[in-house]
Amino acid sequence: QVQLVESGGGLVQPGGSLRLSCAASGTIWAIYSMGWYRQAPGKQRELVASITSDDSTNYADSVKGRFAISRDNAKNTVYLQMSSLKVEDTAVYFCHGDISTAIWRAPTTYWGEGTLVTVSS
Repeated sequence: QVQLVESGGGLVQPGGSLRLSCAASGTIWAIYSMGWYRQAPGKQRELVASITSDDSTNYADSVKGRFAISRDNAKNTVYLQMSSLKVEDTAVYFCHGDISTAIWRAPTTYWGEGTLVTVSS
């Protein structure tokens, strides 16, 4: 089994910064892409940012230039540094990872339970 545990959410004022972390644990053979989605109240879940095993990144247009994704392969952890936060960034942020648990197994997508980010004055 694989678990993804997020941390770092909270309340921040507009213009502020937060850093989210997501650590993968369990039976892990290889981690391919990892990333973050978010879901605001009444809206669909959307991709925020992703990073591949060779550090290729992808960002939603709405966060380009403000958010930065990175990963520490030794710690099986992905980070999301969020800066210049806006009220519209308020959402539950979910970590995901495409992870293989054995050399002969294709990767499966795993999800964390989410961490709430609230941007408000």
